Amino acid sequence: MNMSTALNNALGGLTAASLGASVVSGNIANALTPGYARRSLELTTSQISGNGVRTVGVVRHQDPVLTANRRSTDAELALQSAVSDFHTRFEQLVGSPTNGSSLSTRLSDLENSFITAACLPDSIERLDQVARSAGDLAKALNATSEGVRQARSDADRKIGAQVENLNRTLQDIEDLNAKIPAIKNSGGDIGALLDQRHILIDQVNTMIPVNVVPRTNDQVSLYSDGGLILLEGNASEFTFSTTGETMPHMTVANGLLSGLEMNGNPVRTSGDTAQIRGGALMAQFTIRDEMAVEAQMQLDTVARDLIERFETSGLDLTALVSDPGLFTDNGNRFDPTAFVGLASRIAINSTVDPDVGGDSWKLRSGLGAVTAGDPGQAAQLRAFGNILSDARPIPVGVFGTGNMLAAELTEALLSKAGANAHAADQRQAFANSAQQQMAQIEAEQGVDTDQELQRLMQVEQTYAANARVISVVDELLETLLRL
Repeated sequence: MNMSTALNNALGGLTAASLGASVVSGNIANALTPGYARRSLELTTSQISGNGVRTVGVVRHQDPVLTANRRSTDAELALQSAVSDFHTRFEQLVGSPTNGSSLSTRLSDLENSFITAACLPDSIERLDQVARSAGDLAKALNATSEGVRQARSDADRKIGAQVENLNRTLQDIEDLNAKIPAIKNSGGDIGALLDQRHILIDQVNTMIPVNVVPRTNDQVSLYSDGGLILLEGNASEFTFSTTGETMPHMTVANGLLSGLEMNGNPVRTSGDTAQIRGGALMAQFTIRDEMAVEAQMQLDTVARDLIERFETSGLDLTALVSDPGLFTDNGNRFDPTAFVGLASRIAINSTVDPDVGGDSWKLRSGLGAVTAGDPGQAAQLRAFGNILSDARPIPVGVFGTGNMLAAELTEALLSKAGANAHAADQRQAFANSAQQQMAQIEAEQGVDTDQELQRLMQVEQTYAANARVISVVDELLETLLRL
């Protein structure tokens, strides 16, 4: 080897060592940066000298299988978290048996107030308490129904926000797909752009689980698990109209709620054939179109049972067939064609409500009575109290098909809400554990600062050795010149 070859090899070694130090320092600096993938310097033998070193480029290390598995757990956690939040919210709305404001407690208070009033039927205070207990039960159903309506409206607004974010993120990925080849062809470093695109794909995946397909020139295409082409050259565009304030009768089927469209075509958002299955977006559609609807139906069933019990033929001989009972649908008798949203409209009959000028003594004499009658007569109060303990068939089979007491119906509602909340919480805990485990495994494949520091020491030694070669060559040249 002559001195010029040695000098060229040493200079190449210094260049490689300098780039190596830059790569290692970048790895250490970004060890905790989300989306950052570890880099390494790829070297090869110089084609000019035959035994020197040449820098090929910087390699970005990422395991696509590991990333796909982690993204799957991310989407599942987003889905289960939203579902669990809804069930927990509904459980809090209906209350627990030990809660003084729960539906079962309100019904128990009404039953006890009938018993108390029947013991002393001439007491206006006790009759007023019966009316107020009935009003409290109706208001509790109203408040719970309003809570479900708000949860449904929140889901509708979240869908709108997620669709807007989804369109923006897909467009950003399309822009990066266009920039990356151009920068790479001009000799620039595309590592930071790849990291940025990785983060954007994670964001899309949280809303709609995606499959990433590599394309030429470091570009990618995105497909949903349900078969939607989210990005193939150009980004797809989703459309959704936010309703804002939903009502119980509103559905996608009757055109009062918006469905999801992609490039002008409808998208299936529910069931096993959903094209956006999994992820936060499907969770909100499930809450709005299925879970909140089912919760409303359960409340409406309880409200219907209460209204129909006090409309039982022969229960109150003073009332006409067309007159409402103790509980009404906004002052009217129950109408089977207006079942949806009944829990939001149930109210106490104003003729017995002392707070609006009604006469509570009609609870003793009959809702249709003209005069107060015998103040010691308790037969009507007992009849009203006993009707709550009458086992009756439930028209809507959300709680089974057997006959049930009024108390059993409210207990079934609370039990179902609690069981759903518990099951959803367990699924969320499992999804969270799986996501943390996959994130940890992926992190272990990332930057290890201890190994990077060891590489930095090797780079330092390499740099020093090549610098020493240059120094020796310089001394030899000076010696030759002196000679």
